[in-house]
Amino acid sequence: MVAVTGCQSTYYSAMEKVGYHKRDIMVTRVEDAKESQQDAQEEFTSALEAVSALTGFDGGDLEEVYNNINDKYQDSEQAAEEVRERIAAVEDVSEALFDEWESELGQYTSAKLRRSSEQKLRETRSSYQTMLRAMKRAEQKMTPVLNTLRDNTLYLKHNLNASAIGSLQGELMSLESDIESAIKQMNAAIAESDKFIGKLNNQ
Repeated sequence: MVAVTGCQSTYYSAMEKVGYHKRDIMVTRVEDAKESQQDAQEEFTSALEAVSALTGFDGGDLEEVYNNINDKYQDSEQAAEEVRERIAAVEDVSEALFDEWESELGQYTSAKLRRSSEQKLRETRSSYQTMLRAMKRAEQKMTPVLNTLRDNTLYLKHNLNASAIGSLQGELMSLESDIESAIKQMNAAIAESDKFIGKLNNQ
């Protein structure tokens, strides 16, 4: 952890030397997190469509059905991991930004400017926490989706027959509900991200 923190500090210092400050990096990383959540929504929807196709299965290549669902599951897993990594990157730069901001308050000679900066720090941190909570809720909602997709994929892998198709059809409603819930939370997180970026850009 110390090594990672040291590497990040070196990275931020190097970026500042070329005029790219922590605030700029934070905006970029929040945008990246938004994009990863949008990608995850697309992958989850695509996986749902693949599983939904089972309801209309009336004969054909079961191996092909399995491969398609497995591919969609793998893509969904990868998209979810990207969301987790992007959120972690946002947390890292925010911690560095807020620590720096707080430490620099003591450098003011003007009490008025220090109070103003302190107030903006509190407001920005509060807005950030609201956004982060929304991101974390969205991240948690991905887990039941991935669990159901994994279960379906594993079941099909070892039961490539018509009765297996019938068994999985009962899972469809649960999967659909989980995906709808995950997408709703991701949309909420994206909306909070937009609000936070707007706040940062207007300061």
